[in-house]
Amino acid sequence: MIGRRRPIRIGLSARIAHPALGSHGLQTKTLQVLEQSIAQWVMARDVIVLMVPSVVQDGMLIRSNIRLRDYAEYLDGLILQGGTDVSPRAYGEEPLRPEWAGDPVRDAYELELLHEFMEAGKPVLGICRGMQLINVALGGSLHQDLPSLRPGSVAHESEAYDRNFHSVTFAEGSQLCRWFQGVAGGRVVSIHHQGVNRLGRDVLVEATSEDGEVEAIRWKGRSFVYGVQWHPEFHQQAEGELLDCAPLLEAFLTTARP
Repeated sequence: MIGRRRPIRIGLSARIAHPALGSHGLQTKTLQVLEQSIAQWVMARDVIVLMVPSVVQDGMLIRSNIRLRDYAEYLDGLILQGGTDVSPRAYGEEPLRPEWAGDPVRDAYELELLHEFMEAGKPVLGICRGMQLINVALGGSLHQDLPSLRPGSVAHESEAYDRNFHSVTFAEGSQLCRWFQGVAGGRVVSIHHQGVNRLGRDVLVEATSEDGEVEAIRWKGRSFVYGVQWHPEFHQQAEGELLDCAPLLEAFLTTARP
């Protein structure tokens, strides 16, 4: 149609499921997936969503003529979705327990992807793990486990999974205060046991939880790089009792719009 503006093209980073020891069939293969709620949250704004595949095969990085840089040039923005822990080795520490070792293969893929989008000046939104990865990419560090390292913290993770809620407060003068126009915070879905420790370079805190943990960050650099610790894609399922995160999505997509 003449004069019709093309849809925004948003890339989603992949979750990586590695072959399980002693498995059979499909589980012997490396799988790259996304949780459908995050795609549906973004697609509700008539956006084309594409999952950006990693170049991982059997734990090795395989190069081809198509680079992650090509995705950054073609797409209008990037969302780093949630998932497994960021490896402590990504910020210069050893895992305090084996189960906190994270996924170095996914870290390498997403750190390169984030770098390419930042170099291209394209907007990036990090959700949960994605926020933590942004902080690490900019030189920050994480608490490997909030319950054991930060006694007295609220329950940032529970068996209730996406029914685990707590409150967040927007920082005074934050972008969140501007986007949400008079709303000071709200209740959010929380599914994480790691958290921001040392802030990365030129990173500002945009929101905190009631126990003082960092819940949103913003990079002060030349492009839109933003992260929230909560899961806005699950909020619509809670029938109005949680923060309506439409202003966050609109801010990201407005920056991404070609």
